Amino acid sequence: MEFKDYYQTLGVSREATGDEIKKAYRKLARKYHPDVSREANAEAQMKEVNEANEVLSDPEKRVAYDQLGRGYRPGQDFRPPPNWDAGFEFSGRGRAPGETADFSDFFAEMFGRMGGARGFSGGQRTQFQARGEDHHAKVLLDIEDAFSGATRQISLRAPKNDARGQVTLETRTLNVRVPQGVYAGQIIRLAGQGAPGSGGAQAGDLMLEVQFRPHPRFRAQARDLHLTLPIAPWEAALGAVVQVDLPQGAVNVRIPEGTQSGRQMRVRGKGIPGATPGDLLLDIQVVLPPADTAKAKELYETMARELAFDPRSLGRA
Repeated sequence: MEFKDYYQTLGVSREATGDEIKKAYRKLARKYHPDVSREANAEAQMKEVNEANEVLSDPEKRVAYDQLGRGYRPGQDFRPPPNWDAGFEFSGRGRAPGETADFSDFFAEMFGRMGGARGFSGGQRTQFQARGEDHHAKVLLDIEDAFSGATRQISLRAPKNDARGQVTLETRTLNVRVPQGVYAGQIIRLAGQGAPGSGGAQAGDLMLEVQFRPHPRFRAQARDLHLTLPIAPWEAALGAVVQVDLPQGAVNVRIPEGTQSGRQMRVRGKGIPGATPGDLLLDIQVVLPPADTAKAKELYETMARELAFDPRSLGRA
């Protein structure tokens, strides 16, 4: 996917104010609008201009674009990293995937899911009062938090326009109670922590979408927990009971006789806790001891003579 330089498209500097962006957009819209333009590629140019304006005229999209786009050149291969938007606080609903159809793949990849949590309405308005808009943010937690529950201090950055029309980031810190059994993709609602209401109406809520930081051993999928389990060749061949350390303590797992690498074993109810707890899924990996001593080499040579085993014959029939 190619990186798009929206500042270059509108012909403005990266320090341009909101008014300068608006002025540049209007000038280009008059030039390329298909109803009045005589340019051969007016329709395609107008789409590019509309997309650039969609991003740079919106403080939230602009600051996200600036954060991700540092160091990239137009046309350079680009892919946003996983969870790039963690810690950003966004207002409003964002765009559903179908609403990005008129924009490029670059736009859809960056902003189609911006802020994570989606599908919540903003303020419910009446003639005199308006409930504050709900805000959304993605937060990264440790898998261990799902087993024990925790109170975590999180910092969120919200894009704002300052008095000069420049986009800045304001940071606020919250103490958040993480319930036991939380899973990736779950929404934690913080009542009254969204945008303030007007006319005495209540404030909106803050919706926190939970994702887990990469873990050296575990990978979570919903409430199931995946783990690669190394075992010795004799444990695989003869069967064994091995101990698996989990965030809430150890569990003993029986390895059946003749287990091969690549086998997956399921231990029910030992995943992330909940009303219906997840399962522990073990991907078996048989690990050979190194032949780095004379005794180890002798043992391998004995196996080679005595077992007459050809692993390449297993797939032949």
